[in-house]
Amino acid sequence: MATNEASDKNSAGATKIEPAKGKLGVMVVGMGAVATTLVAGVEAVRKGLAKPIGSITQMGTVRLGKRTDGRTPLLKDFVSLADLNDVVFTGWDIFPGNMYEAASTAKVLDKDLLQSIRPYLESIQPMPAVFDQYYVKRLHGTNVKQGKNKRDLAEQLRADIREFRKKTDRQVMIWCGSTEIFLHPSAVHDSVAAFEKGLEANDVNIAPSQIYAYAALSEGIPFVNGAPNLTVDLPVMLELSKKNNAPVCGKDFKTGQTMMKTVLAPAFKARMLGVAGWYSTNILGNRDGEVLDDPESFKTKEESKLGVLDYILQPDLYPDLYANIFHKVRINYYPPRGDNKEGWDNIDIFGWLGYPMQIKVDFLCRDSILAAPIALDLVLLMDLAKRSEELRGIGIQEWLSFFFKSPMTPEGLYPEHDLFIQSMKLKNTLRHIQGEELITHLGLEYYD
Repeated sequence: MATNEASDKNSAGATKIEPAKGKLGVMVVGMGAVATTLVAGVEAVRKGLAKPIGSITQMGTVRLGKRTDGRTPLLKDFVSLADLNDVVFTGWDIFPGNMYEAASTAKVLDKDLLQSIRPYLESIQPMPAVFDQYYVKRLHGTNVKQGKNKRDLAEQLRADIREFRKKTDRQVMIWCGSTEIFLHPSAVHDSVAAFEKGLEANDVNIAPSQIYAYAALSEGIPFVNGAPNLTVDLPVMLELSKKNNAPVCGKDFKTGQTMMKTVLAPAFKARMLGVAGWYSTNILGNRDGEVLDDPESFKTKEESKLGVLDYILQPDLYPDLYANIFHKVRINYYPPRGDNKEGWDNIDIFGWLGYPMQIKVDFLCRDSILAAPIALDLVLLMDLAKRSEELRGIGIQEWLSFFFKSPMTPEGLYPEHDLFIQSMKLKNTLRHIQGEELITHLGLEYYD
């Protein structure tokens, strides 16, 4: 029998990938709970104080060839990734405290761990940020840039990037900042020329996250959007991305409750079990919770979280099972909880002959503990994309959908939200650029 489980070999062979030589500079926008947990965690791993649990790039494996071949290297040994010892951090924040002070305020990591790496964290001082309270109502920043218009602010960011380039060999920018108010694309986003005119005119449709993305992509720097903001999913950003070989991906890190949805919903569809309702609520007390307590910022997050079920369950294809789902999402700001978020779900499902059943999920998660390894994986994989001849010029890196609540796709293409399809897409992309056979799991060749 000719059919092979590991079929569809990349006939062109491996993609040309530049080696990961020198220092990788990671430019973090927003030095709050997620960013400080990321940076402190990387330093703790480098010092041998902890393991990089939750990181696909550091602990994950990738199967090559048949199951009987026994080839399952660590992902970091299979593809050319930057070594953690070569990663250098900088960034911007609206508050002036160094990263040790910011981490102490966030209260995600214990004091003993922070003390053990205190000198390193104190060495990272945030640059003044581009900030406008109109877009994040609940925050009051003091460490902010001043300029005659948004174009001036963008040029200040580009100057920051160029200065950092003197100290590092390659760079990636990642948004770990707050959720901005809900915005719709407008004419100012249609082209680079229109956007630059809008920057000079202080167009209200240009949010700070878009100014960061414009600065990064103009400098040829890959940009990761870790929030649900309207940032790089715009024609102007895709134009810059392709023009300057600066990959983009997003949006909104997939951490707690939504991760569980993208695991459970595919199981229901696979078994053809119906879903009548899905009620989700979150209790969160960190700065993210405070920001999302504002209705305009919550609207942005709500859109990100609500779209998951429709794309996975496909009610148009399965109207008897999913056409009438009542899907509700709530976020409740509760300061005593801090970063230890509780995601509670009530799921009303039905099975054979329409008989009802219920599932309750109470996920007592640590939001930044889940987000930090995602951020690490994304900066390392985006650096790989930038060095990959095949990937760097295509714009959206859809193969990184695994990490996001609202994965970006080209216009007209619906996103994949199923966690397991996303995982296969990610690993098959790595196999593809390395010239290895893609895994289909057909498996008939074992029975020839």
